Amino acid sequence: MTTESPRWFKSSYSGNGGQCIEVAANIPGAVPVRDSKDPDGPALTFSAHGWLSFVAAVKEGEFPA
Repeated sequence: MTTESPRWFKSSYSGNGGQCIEVAANIPGAVPVRDSKDPDGPALTFSAHGWLSFVAAVKEGEFPA
């Protein structure tokens, strides 16, 4: 377990439309994800492997818009 605070960031592809998620990539073995409109709200935490699998599936078009 780490005591480091998450450092949140949005994708460089995000516009300023407010429909973004933020990800913290500085927590070893875990990837917290939160709604950028509610930074004090809950975050979902995924395993690093699970997050990488999800991102790969998105890039491959597995989730149609």
